[in-house]
Amino acid sequence: MTNTVHEGRNIKRIREMLGVKQDTLANDLGWNQQKVSLLEQKERIEPQLLEEVAKALKVPVEAIKNFDEEKAVTYFNTFHDSSTAGGFGISNNNFYCTFNPLDKYVEAMEENKKLYERLLQVQKEKIEILQSLLDERK
Repeated sequence: MTNTVHEGRNIKRIREMLGVKQDTLANDLGWNQQKVSLLEQKERIEPQLLEEVAKALKVPVEAIKNFDEEKAVTYFNTFHDSSTAGGFGISNNNFYCTFNPLDKYVEAMEENKKLYERLLQVQKEKIEILQSLLDERK
């Protein structure tokens, strides 16, 4: 038994999963919303048109042709979104840094030290210039 691929329906599912409205997709393609709606009803879509839509959705053409809702749900369920954990938008339990915060702090302190040293040097130069102007007037 072979499964028939309904490319238009796959476009709709992918678009919805990405949170893209028909109006937005239509605008990206230079179309109107009705044309996107009609496209999503077509079982087969011309390769060039399919490529344009895939580019607008920023997905590969193969993703539209081979879309499988079960696999997609399983794939997206592997992600852990800690942005809404606890309903507060911040979760201390699920925060994973991709860098060492102490290293970043030390880097910032070193940069501040360099900036202060440059500022101090500029101030010393100003004082020397002012002192030489005072000496000239005497």
